[in-house]
Amino acid sequence: MLNKQQGSRLANLWDDAKAAGMSEAERLLYRSNLLGSDKRITNYGGGNTSAKVIEKDPLGGGEVEVLWVKGSGGDVGTIKMDGFSTLYMDKLNALKNVYRGVEFEDEMVGYLPHCTFNLNPRAASIDTPLHAYVPRKHVDHMHPDAIIAIAASKNSRELTQKIFGDDIGWLPWKRPGYELGLWLEKFCKENPNARGAVLESHGLFTWGDTAKEAYETTIEIINKAIAWFEVENTAPAFGGAVKPALPAAERRAVAQKLLPVIRGLISADERKVGHFDDSQAVLDFVTSKDLVPLAALGTSCPDHFLRTKIRPLVVDFDPANPDADKTLAGLPDAIAAYRADYSAYYERCKRDNSPAIRDPNAVVYLIPGVGMITFAKDKATARISGEFYVNAINVMRGASGVSTYVGLPEQEAFDIEYWLLEEAKLQRMPKPKMLAGKIALVTGGAGGIGKATANRLMSEGACVVLADIDETALAAAHAELGGRYGKDFVRSVVMNVTDEAKVAEGFSDALLEFGGLDILVSNAGLASSAAIEDTSLALWNKNIEILTTGYFLVSREAFRIFRKQKAGGNVVFVASKNGLAASPGASAYCTAKAAEIHLARCLALEGASEQIRVNVVNPDAVLRGSKIWTGEWKEQRAATYKTDDLEAHYRDRSMLKLSVFPEDIAEAIYFLASDMSAKSTGNIINVDAGNAQSFTR
Repeated sequence: MLNKQQGSRLANLWDDAKAAGMSEAERLLYRSNLLGSDKRITNYGGGNTSAKVIEKDPLGGGEVEVLWVKGSGGDVGTIKMDGFSTLYMDKLNALKNVYRGVEFEDEMVGYLPHCTFNLNPRAASIDTPLHAYVPRKHVDHMHPDAIIAIAASKNSRELTQKIFGDDIGWLPWKRPGYELGLWLEKFCKENPNARGAVLESHGLFTWGDTAKEAYETTIEIINKAIAWFEVENTAPAFGGAVKPALPAAERRAVAQKLLPVIRGLISADERKVGHFDDSQAVLDFVTSKDLVPLAALGTSCPDHFLRTKIRPLVVDFDPANPDADKTLAGLPDAIAAYRADYSAYYERCKRDNSPAIRDPNAVVYLIPGVGMITFAKDKATARISGEFYVNAINVMRGASGVSTYVGLPEQEAFDIEYWLLEEAKLQRMPKPKMLAGKIALVTGGAGGIGKATANRLMSEGACVVLADIDETALAAAHAELGGRYGKDFVRSVVMNVTDEAKVAEGFSDALLEFGGLDILVSNAGLASSAAIEDTSLALWNKNIEILTTGYFLVSREAFRIFRKQKAGGNVVFVASKNGLAASPGASAYCTAKAAEIHLARCLALEGASEQIRVNVVNPDAVLRGSKIWTGEWKEQRAATYKTDDLEAHYRDRSMLKLSVFPEDIAEAIYFLASDMSAKSTGNIINVDAGNAQSFTR
């Protein structure tokens, strides 16, 4: 049987009242967003939609037919109006006069900008001719799991005819491009009553004379395929389960052990971010009899393949006799073997003009009885790659249940992966930011300095785990930063840095979310003020517990991860000017901060041989946004210095006569956390607007 998600029917979400007041282009956007809202219809970034619309020519003033089509690199589920390319249909038709044949079809992409309507800057995609030459006003091209399961079956043509009759046609495999557009045009002219076509190993094209008709046809055809599979696909999935699925907690524990080790082994050239998936679809696959042979076949749909590589790596792990240490010991050889196999694939298939070999590491790692790990350059890409492989699992499930699953032939797969047009797209991508692929954990992450630091690191591409004891403030900071940079880039854990078990749990959660750790910003703090004779043992211990023991506990966990990854690491302590310069009435605080600084020096010595750097930032008087400067501490320090305006007091006593803000501290932390300070360890940066007492000597 198909899994529950694949087996349930798609709902018709079209709302006539909502669509009534829309322009034709707006209805295209509405239709696109509806289709892209369900991954059973198409995966992220996959498929495209179009409409042929009558527009006023900005030059001649007359009416012209314009193709609106999803632009290069867009996603139909999230696309906005500016995500569509617009092209003159008469010019697109004129391209047929310059087409020199299939050997030269790639050069046709260079002609598409000459067809642009109204100076639209959105680049047209390689699929543009597939939409332009279908003689219908509205065209959908989707990648539904249920349809690709038919398209990837050995007898896909016969299955298409059996399920859909003459309503839906079939075309043999052809790489997307100009020639396939001409094939679709020819099919439509020869089959005027057909409402769509299945493309072998690829997906579904459907069309209609109105936006609503096109949308409803797409939904209807996919539902018809789902219904057929529900009846016909009754065999045990993937040959049936032959290995047990571990309980959820044990699956997480195994993944937490494997993630940082795999990450370290594959991050020599660029840091990767991980994603773990133990959904039911994945578990059905990784416990099955046919796991290894099916995984070796790779994926069929080009979109799936581009995201997941030629094939996954099946990790040697036996859930019936779970021994993670044995698996860990075998990972270096397994990953080296995958790289060698990938290099051999490249050598077998490369053309004279092929781009240089790219990263030879696997993207997808399948762990029997545990789940799937995916690694990519950032969290969003890792997550989406996992989603694509789940699509591929669903396809294999359907195809192998009713026929024989057929992956994309190796040479065809290579020609897509190393397509010169795809390479040109990659070369146009912006240069990665300084911290792209890096993972940071910030304690005290919901406070002024912590949140400013997370913001600064995320602005340079880092993924950040916010750790804080204040759940309300933590949730607010998480929402704020997630809204600014995207939900994939931020996670949060409630953490009391003085609780050994909670610290370990928080770091384990971070591992499961992102796959490893590169940067620890130890920033959790408090402040206290009391004359020595009024300092209770409880107050003394509280300072030591949070500012010294807490920093020890989080550093210890970070070091453990760094050493598993064997890829270096970076620790930044947020200490205080008071760690170097004594202040009256704050002996507990000053002593704890001094111990914190000395701990950093000790850790710098311990970590240097493994490229683990440890440095310190010393702030002073950062009042704005700080939780420690609320309530008693601010009042006590104001009383100590006999002032009603504490910020002015600190500003005026500084050598530079400047106030210090959270963003100033964050900038220093970013410097120490980045490769700009790659040759610095055991150092202290004072960010205090100048205080002679705290000069380091």
